[in-house]
Amino acid sequence: MRWLVGGSAVGYGVLYTGLTTSWYTGERAPLRWFNDLSEWKQLDKAGHFWGSFQISRGAVDMLRWTGLSQKESIWYGSFVGFAIQSPLELLDGRDPAYGASATDLAANFLGSSALLAQQLAWHDIRIMPKWSFHLTRYAAQRPNVLGSNVPERWLKDYNGQTYWLCTDVGAFLRSGNRWPRWLQPAVGYGGQDLVYNDAAANAAAGLRPYRQYYLSLDVDLRRIPTRSPLLKKVFYTLSIFHLPAPALEYNGRNGFRFHGLYL
Repeated sequence: MRWLVGGSAVGYGVLYTGLTTSWYTGERAPLRWFNDLSEWKQLDKAGHFWGSFQISRGAVDMLRWTGLSQKESIWYGSFVGFAIQSPLELLDGRDPAYGASATDLAANFLGSSALLAQQLAWHDIRIMPKWSFHLTRYAAQRPNVLGSNVPERWLKDYNGQTYWLCTDVGAFLRSGNRWPRWLQPAVGYGGQDLVYNDAAANAAAGLRPYRQYYLSLDVDLRRIPTRSPLLKKVFYTLSIFHLPAPALEYNGRNGFRFHGLYL
């Protein structure tokens, strides 16, 4: 247990130091707050929710692995995502181009709370937030903000990000049902024409940002039977992602559209 806590603290220190020396390298300013709720069609908030949920999920499972009781693992681990992500707002708050965001903190809290609620109710996760990404043409229009290389675009280009909620239907049915636990319905949320965080700037560039909603299927890799400890770890890690699958999209600009395979 001590080694786990110590290793986690060191790892977080390395991450925090890395961000301060690579990402936040510009001018620093006194801490200020900025309301960014209306920006990026709230996809950044979805990212905060997803990240906080998944970090907390990993923390709860690691604490169980150390032998901590079920109750202690849930309560101590559930808010690790909030504790890890929220201090990064201090970096944003001292960046003249950004500012600390109360709604980012709220999204972090909701992500950890969603994990806590499911663990208390079921000692399991039945509704899993997931993430998928595809490269888009928008990053080339503003690479300094949307990313100049593939890893940066994964993090910054909201046009290519889709956030999903995948439901373990079989867990809600009576025992003995034949629903395959690995097959789950998924609803997704994304956006397009998101190049600037300001509506007027997007309009001046001829862009009209809009929301996208998806209905799809997901494969829950955690539910695929295997005796391999290595595969179990790989499946556990990859379960944070929504795998490519057919999807029905709806958006206010183009109506319905079917994708034979959507990332």
